Amino acid sequence: MLPIPVKFKLVSGTAEGETRLTAFDKAILRAGVGNCNLIKVSSILPPRCRPDRGIVLPPGALVPVAYGFITSDVPGEVIAAAVAVGLAEDPASYGIIMEHSGRVSRAVVEAEIVRMVEEAFACRSLPLKEVLVESTEHQVVKLGCAFAGVVLWY
Repeated sequence: MLPIPVKFKLVSGTAEGETRLTAFDKAILRAGVGNCNLIKVSSILPPRCRPDRGIVLPPGALVPVAYGFITSDVPGEVIAAAVAVGLAEDPASYGIIMEHSGRVSRAVVEAEIVRMVEEAFACRSLPLKEVLVESTEHQVVKLGCAFAGVVLWY
């Protein structure tokens, strides 16, 4: 069994690249997670997992991350990515993580991501205390990427 993360941080980054993959690579570098092996996870924040902006990730580490991203090769197009963490009223309870991206502004993805967290809490009948949001927006020059993630750590 894998250990259960006890802390998390929200990250984001944008970049341009020569290919979709290099744009993504540069965006995750700017987000501070580019020298790790990202393990994509879904939507549950473990119980008692708390925010910690001081998380230091060792190069090459296997890092659980819930993330959303988008790439575009349309010059002038605005792209955005966002993540949100919903924290339950009961600090011993689990939380919810949502990811979203689109060919829209940062404000649009932020509004949508908050609605998504609220719906996820409502369908679980879980009282919501707070929503933390991280987002980023990028205007494409040639080939751009917008990335946002929630890093889970031990």
